[in-house]
Amino acid sequence: MITLFKHVLCKLSFSLLLHNSATRNSSSCSQRLDSYIGKCSSTKQLKALHAQIILRGLNDDAISLSKLISFLALSFSGDLQYAHHLFDTIPQPNRHMYNTLIRAFSTGRNSDKAISLYKKMVCSGISPNEFTFPFALKACAFQKAYLEGISVHLHALKLGFLESHVVVQNGFINFYVGCGIIECARKVFDCIVFKNLVTWNSMINGYAKVGWWKEAFVLFDGMREGGVEADGHTFVSLLNVCSRIYKAELGKFVHWYIEINSVFADIFVQNALLDMYAKCGHLQMAEVIFARIVDKNVVSWTSMVSAYAKHGFTELAERIFNQMPVKNVVSWNSMISCYLQNGHYKECLELFYKMCDTSTHIIPDETTITSVLSACGQLGDLVQGKKLHGYLLVNRIKPSVTLFNSLIDMYAKCGSSEAALDIFLNMPEKNIVSWNTIINALALHGSGYRAIELFQELEVGGIEPDALTFIGLLSACCHCGLIEIGKYFFSKMNRVYKIPYGIEHYACMIDILGRRGLLNEAVELVGKMSMKPDIVIWGTLLGACRIQRNVGIAKLILKQVLELEQDAGGLFVLISNIFCEAQQWEEMKKMRKLMKEHGVRKSDAVSSVEVNGVVSDFMVDDKKHKASNLIYAMLNQLKDHLASENDCEAEFIDAAEI
Repeated sequence: MITLFKHVLCKLSFSLLLHNSATRNSSSCSQRLDSYIGKCSSTKQLKALHAQIILRGLNDDAISLSKLISFLALSFSGDLQYAHHLFDTIPQPNRHMYNTLIRAFSTGRNSDKAISLYKKMVCSGISPNEFTFPFALKACAFQKAYLEGISVHLHALKLGFLESHVVVQNGFINFYVGCGIIECARKVFDCIVFKNLVTWNSMINGYAKVGWWKEAFVLFDGMREGGVEADGHTFVSLLNVCSRIYKAELGKFVHWYIEINSVFADIFVQNALLDMYAKCGHLQMAEVIFARIVDKNVVSWTSMVSAYAKHGFTELAERIFNQMPVKNVVSWNSMISCYLQNGHYKECLELFYKMCDTSTHIIPDETTITSVLSACGQLGDLVQGKKLHGYLLVNRIKPSVTLFNSLIDMYAKCGSSEAALDIFLNMPEKNIVSWNTIINALALHGSGYRAIELFQELEVGGIEPDALTFIGLLSACCHCGLIEIGKYFFSKMNRVYKIPYGIEHYACMIDILGRRGLLNEAVELVGKMSMKPDIVIWGTLLGACRIQRNVGIAKLILKQVLELEQDAGGLFVLISNIFCEAQQWEEMKKMRKLMKEHGVRKSDAVSSVEVNGVVSDFMVDDKKHKASNLIYAMLNQLKDHLASENDCEAEFIDAAEI
């Protein structure tokens, strides 16, 4: 009824407007139009007003057009694209029109349009003012358009705005902070004579973003000494830098300052405190802060889910997640990430499909897809991985480099190296992670020569390899038995690229040597290591001893294993197997006794079977599966069938001998 009344009222208003327009002058008509612009509650009504402006010949009325553009561009019920279209139809837009659109486009994906409008404004001979520069700079910061920002800086300097307008000065601090050039931001800050609260907060926030906690807190002290009272934005920035560098003591100092000085802590400060304690490992304090928040928002709940996830408390994270009154995409991503971090890959997929349910009204983003692809890779679930890839294609989602890398990794781990290579070769843009992922994938599947060819392409393209690149290369050489090439790459990584050797590089090189029987050379390499050998190194060397049946070196390694502080149960089992295969029964008995004294127990193996897109896990004598009775009945039938086949074969052989 109310909607109908508004519609009738609106129609009546337009009728009166038409009637009055016919009898009064254009000035009166313009005034009436202006009054109706503020009363419009939808884009449809605004477009109707625009039609009246055209019909009444008021296209040259800058004031009415300016107000219409402002309402379309900035109001909640407006239409920014229509505002831009209207702007383009005006022969000579004024400064206010330019400022309105630059402000509207300054944040978001279309912020490049704000930069284009600024250039057009300057080229048309209209001088920017204090309302232009802050939003033009905001757009430059959002786009990381450094050169365009410098141009704006010089223009403001030329027009004298940099010395007299603190709003413009603050805009330049935020621009340099957004571009990551914190030193330039500090120079602008130091040149400002009359600093306001926004000035101090902008600079403190800049230091917080890059993790410069000392500078942030020194500035906070200077702010207090200057008599400027900190607000919520100040404390959020300080708490964020503590979270970033895991400085719990500094975070506690901020918390105490807030409590002692009876500072009003709004929801943003409370969430920042919660996040700080959670990321710094103080889970109990995070729980206390969470309990104190009266009006919890989605950020509060999500921070608590992330806190439990980080500490491995999956069930507590689930409980908080299920209690959330409202969930956004970040909330779902946090819970999916929790499952992924703690090895609950099936639950990760199940939650993803629940998220995609139309009743949630949540659209998965890139972070969601990346996490779920990782879960598919861990499960080796190629069917679900292909479905996710299909989801991207059907919804015409343009993957970023990170998402492409996740697809390559998923296909590689699911055994489809050809699909992984095809995606890599068709990527529009590649980074070092892309190259590392495909080189490691090819190495894993025994395509060592192809991995080496890609590395050569990487070098020709001028891309600098890193430590992970050489792990993939050395793995490729190991799987293909390329000793000399492996030695060459091992030397090159340090000699040419100055990359220090890590445990993984030594382990790969020891594996290369050990598999080809060069155990003495491998032992020498262990002696030359720049760090103390760990369980990975001794395990690799023991694996080589087992292949080469070298019990002597295995016994030497046993002495080193006994000194390890790490859980070396797997190595004890490996040494015991070496003695068993060498038929050194007494040594094997001693080893078994030693294992018993150390409480070593061999981990149960798990097999995964996929049927109709559903993955089931099984262990020895496992009867947890709901169809276990049917499975064991079928196994017994197969055993009986095989036994009968063997009996028939034995009878046939006996008959032939007769």
